[in-house]
Amino acid sequence: MSTASPVSLVTGANRGIGRETARQLAALGHTVLLCARRLEDAEQAVADLAPGVPGTLLPYRLDVTDADDVITLARNVEKEFGLLDILVNNAAINYDTAQRAVFADLDEVRRTLETNLFGAWRTAQTFLPLLRRSPHPRLVNVSSESGSLEHMSGGTPAYGVSKAALNTLTRKLADELLAERILVNAVCPGWIATDMGGPGGGPVEQGAASVVWAATLPDSGPTGGFFREGEPLAW
Repeated sequence: MSTASPVSLVTGANRGIGRETARQLAALGHTVLLCARRLEDAEQAVADLAPGVPGTLLPYRLDVTDADDVITLARNVEKEFGLLDILVNNAAINYDTAQRAVFADLDEVRRTLETNLFGAWRTAQTFLPLLRRSPHPRLVNVSSESGSLEHMSGGTPAYGVSKAALNTLTRKLADELLAERILVNAVCPGWIATDMGGPGGGPVEQGAASVVWAATLPDSGPTGGFFREGEPLAW
């Protein structure tokens, strides 16, 4: 398949902010690769969303903790499209509200880092050659103000540490890719009423809009930043 529309890939996109991000990008006319750990979940999300958007939604299996899985998908994307315009690292796990740093299960922390940090890092590295082929490449790491050192407090240690590390990765990648005009930013969607965020948060459309803003920045847009609703957040 070849396409003149931007090709966007969203990880962890079968539900919540990832799903809505995929929908909003497709509504802009993008070809969106909607990824989930189980292919059937991706297929169901596409079946639910596709009738209402003008772009193209395509389901793919992707477990970001599985290096072979990431490599296989990158090869398929190269074969089908030849490039990738936008990578949204959204896949994340374990908002560990019952934990505290003083007694945290470190095996649980490692599992959280494997998805929230190393999964995003692995996916960015693997898809970088395809992003380099895009005329307007964008890389968005979906983070959280839980990872802000300025505002950080106790609790949710695995999640908070993983997001702080993801913010660090964002700055590293942005600086190293600056000369290649690849814009790399972290986005906090805010407290959103999703399975992870729980009840009481804002609408998922609002959180996803922050992600889409970063994914569709003009070439003159910022890089190496941490944003919510287009406004900078404290690191």
